Amino acid sequence: MRPARRVGPTGPALPSGVGGAAVPRPVPGLLAAAERHLRIGSAAAMADAVTRSHLDDGRCVGWYGPPAPGWRVAVDAERADAPVPPALARRFGAGDFWARWTRAECCCKLADVPIATWWRSHGLGTPAAGAALWRTLRLADLVVTVGFAPTLLPRPTQRSCTF
Repeated sequence: MRPARRVGPTGPALPSGVGGAAVPRPVPGLLAAAERHLRIGSAAAMADAVTRSHLDDGRCVGWYGPPAPGWRVAVDAERADAPVPPALARRFGAGDFWARWTRAECCCKLADVPIATWWRSHGLGTPAAGAALWRTLRLADLVVTVGFAPTLLPRPTQRSCTF
């Protein structure tokens, strides 16, 4: 199991804070135990999830973790064995593609930014400076990223992709 990662230059998430603010204790713990809070099923079966990600094969991954006051959560999932689209492989490289893709998609969801806008600033990377915490893991035959971002920060515009 990998530790929760902070989106930004400081590396792993620390209980001491995000951008000088205290990190609520539940967030790192929720990420560390993400497997317990994720379910895979049909879209109908995941309708009551806090947030979810739809897969190309009809399945859905839902997040069922407890609330983390002051934070919003997002999840993105892809089939680990899915072929990388050739155009995207040429643009971003095929190595560790689905892990990078799910992290970028998760960050887009948290920042409310379209993926094409994200690409212009970050490619399939995560922001050099940001307040989000994330974890990418393997769950069954899937690559899944779960991310949290503080709700107290102003929502970015499409021109600003950091959060």
